[in-house]
Amino acid sequence: MPEMIKRLILKPISDKLSKSNKIVIIYGARQVGKTTLVEQLIAELSLKTLKINADELKYHDILSSRDLDKMKSLVSGYELLFIDEAQRIENIGINLKILADGLPDLKIIVTGSSSFELSNKIKEPLTGRTWTYNLFSLSFLELSAVCNEFELKSLLDNILIFGSYPGVFNLENISDKKKLLEEISSSYLYKDILELERIKKSDKIYKLLKLLAFQIGQEVSVNELAVNLELSHEKIRKYLDLLEKSFIIYRLSALSKNPRKEIAKKDKIYFYDIGVRNIVIDNLKPLSDRNDQGALFENFLVSERVKKNNYQEKFVSAYFWRAYTGSEIDYVEEEAGKFRAYEFKYRKKTSRIPKKFFDSYGKSEFKIINKDNFLEFII
Repeated sequence: MPEMIKRLILKPISDKLSKSNKIVIIYGARQVGKTTLVEQLIAELSLKTLKINADELKYHDILSSRDLDKMKSLVSGYELLFIDEAQRIENIGINLKILADGLPDLKIIVTGSSSFELSNKIKEPLTGRTWTYNLFSLSFLELSAVCNEFELKSLLDNILIFGSYPGVFNLENISDKKKLLEEISSSYLYKDILELERIKKSDKIYKLLKLLAFQIGQEVSVNELAVNLELSHEKIRKYLDLLEKSFIIYRLSALSKNPRKEIAKKDKIYFYDIGVRNIVIDNLKPLSDRNDQGALFENFLVSERVKKNNYQEKFVSAYFWRAYTGSEIDYVEEEAGKFRAYEFKYRKKTSRIPKKFFDSYGKSEFKIINKDNFLEFII
């Protein structure tokens, strides 16, 4: 398997930087490859580049100074400025605006591991001045550029256990994969959340993630989580929001246009990377020894579909659907007023679209996605 897989947003970003002087922002969880992606861009563009890691404090005073002359002294002679983990710099948005206005020929790329924090700092000062991209762990859409259908299908079992973080994906040894996953989940994923909100009880975040990990593909009750963790409903909602904005979990809401007949209150929770989910519950057993194969497959499909729609810039609304009678559909997309419904079956089974869904949403497209045809859903 080739180690260097071209990320799908590489070319669009390169084109934008070549033709426009808007600031490029790349969001994504730590360790998904943002820095590697930018290094590839830098090599491709061949511009004299100043690289700044905002985890280093030495740049903070200048880049938060609101003083154009000070910032000019820092970037003088450079054609491209790259700021990694830019959310760490105070008032980064207004300072980037000052820099972009004062040096319109300077190209700027910034990355951030928390869309919540970085967008709050950047959004208002830089309205209309940015191109924004999300980067996720490796997607099957990206892997399809270097793998044929047989090779992609042969990767499934491994990815359902270890996920697709680039560093983990490229390791051969299982113990090495486990060690890196543990490092990612303990050292990186919580770092920004804890710092963002100055959360002292980090054990609560971990316990919340563990509860969510055991409930992937199920409707999650905020009330039950609050009782189990002895936290308020408000605090649980806040933590869920932070986990989502930090690209750890993804929430799927219920589709409901008929509240009397359809469930609408609860969300389903999925993990952006299934390897993180498995390490949180300390279960990296082979699929043959597990009883959660269906849940893993469902999480994988939802995550890959999110990546696919994001990279292909398909603006769809995604839901699950369930009636009070118990009829349900795993995943529904709405696009331009039309609905596509999908039922996920790890092992091949037949299924029909529930009559109640058909009655409410008309002749919607309906497909079963299983181990035989899953590639058409995610590629």
